[in-house]
Amino acid sequence: MLMAIERLRQVSDLCQEGKPMDQNLANWFGGCLQDFLERRTESFEEAFGLPSCRGGVPWWKEERMRRRDRALRLLARDLSVGQATGALAREIHQLSKRYGASAWRIDRERAAMPSSYEGTPREYLWEAFRSGAPMPLGERQIRNIIA
Repeated sequence: MLMAIERLRQVSDLCQEGKPMDQNLANWFGGCLQDFLERRTESFEEAFGLPSCRGGVPWWKEERMRRRDRALRLLARDLSVGQATGALAREIHQLSKRYGASAWRIDRERAAMPSSYEGTPREYLWEAFRSGAPMPLGERQIRNIIA
């Protein structure tokens, strides 16, 4: 699934930039599009390898959650100086709540992360909130993500 999303992003970028696709990417895209147009698949998502599981999370939500979880793991890695997972989850939860109630209200309108956040916990919090996945999370969910 992640490979298909990356390929679709490449196609989108190349089209928007007016640049040609390499033959492998063009063959993949054309084949998937033909499968969809000739109704060999039931949906656009299925044609491009982005199936939705019944009762599961749609691909676009899963991608957002993966980006958020990655940012939280990186934050945990930077903060974890001998801390137990539970204490670390509490700290990340508190940082997330504070950031969400204060700076995120302004940062959500920015196209890019403020340079002053680089190398600080806010760098990862900005990424987690920017992912589009639900934030802030409860301690238990954070603990499950960073464990």
